[in-house]
Amino acid sequence: MESPVMGGAIAIVYLIVIVVEVAAFWKIYTKAGEPGWACIIPIYNLIVLLRIVGKPTWWIVLLIIPIVNIVVLIMLMHSLSKSFGKGVGFTIGLVVLGVVCYPILGFGSDAYVGPGGEE
Repeated sequence: MESPVMGGAIAIVYLIVIVVEVAAFWKIYTKAGEPGWACIIPIYNLIVLLRIVGKPTWWIVLLIIPIVNIVVLIMLMHSLSKSFGKGVGFTIGLVVLGVVCYPILGFGSDAYVGPGGEE
């Protein structure tokens, strides 16, 4: 049986991870010239992310379709990597270890190159 202290510790760690991820996305949006607060507004955050990576807004429809949304999310992560001058290896990092790679992208020294890596 799990002790209440252990459950509380897990909740605190989870809350810290959420705060770090939101702060990382805030910095990513700010680096791309978008308002940082946009990352915390549901649906609108996707519209802004699509603008950052240079994809059309109607791609939101693709994010609603099961299985297709997984492929589209990976494509968005790759476009986000390219938008900050990163390659396929970093995209794999975003897919597998996003909790580490998004803060690297947000708090690191990499500058926003342009939508999809176009200068």
